[in-house]
Amino acid sequence: MTITIYPPEKQAVGNFDGGKITELKPIGFPREGSAVKGIGPLFYWAWAHAKEEGHIPMHPHQAFEIITYMVNAQAEHSDTLGTRSIVTAGGLQVMQTGSGVSHSEKFIGPDSEGFQIWFEPHLREALQRQPTYNQYDHEAFPAFESAGLTVKTVIGEDSPVELVADVQMWDVELAGGISYNLKLEAGRSLAALAIRGHGSWTLALEADKPVHPFNHKDFTVIEAEGEQAEDVVLTAAAEGLRMILIEIPTEVDYPLYKNGR
Repeated sequence: MTITIYPPEKQAVGNFDGGKITELKPIGFPREGSAVKGIGPLFYWAWAHAKEEGHIPMHPHQAFEIITYMVNAQAEHSDTLGTRSIVTAGGLQVMQTGSGVSHSEKFIGPDSEGFQIWFEPHLREALQRQPTYNQYDHEAFPAFESAGLTVKTVIGEDSPVELVADVQMWDVELAGGISYNLKLEAGRSLAALAIRGHGSWTLALEADKPVHPFNHKDFTVIEAEGEQAEDVVLTAAAEGLRMILIEIPTEVDYPLYKNGR
């Protein structure tokens, strides 16, 4: 298993509406300069902030499965399917863009914060499907709680979200000093973004258990390269930690978009 940590300077940046919306991109679009160019079906990941309000005008998409997950405040959405919606903190919208759809977005503060993440199914097949829009409030997602730990399943077992791409996603909050054990199957990767606090990773099976520390805004990629599942331990520093975790296959059995990958 390998653990690679990418600080913000190794990630891409972007903005919209004259800088009213700013983005840190653990995985940017091709040629945007992020060190990570994609992991299996995880094509793009942007972390957006708007202090007051910022607007992204109507624009088209095809084939990709695109989610917007809100952390704070809200986002407005409209599209050519006739959708008009508001996504609030903890909520998720899913566009399976299929044969094509256009949409516009507005991030509304104060301190609006959320993610737009693109997953890549088999694009040729996806282009044959009708585009869809679905939205889920925070209360729709299952969550496991124990002392100092909350694990919300955003995509995966018991989540209402259904994608074609092979994806699991969690929103994990840990109190100071609390650890969370994850099992990563062979051939799969874990992408993790520290959105609050900092902490460390350790590999449960390594005899000397070296510590891999990370800071706020760091992006971690963990790859299970062997033939068996391996355990990895996430531990929060004293002030606590909130992480967004996405698990995907490291490789897929269909062709991926090649421009910059």
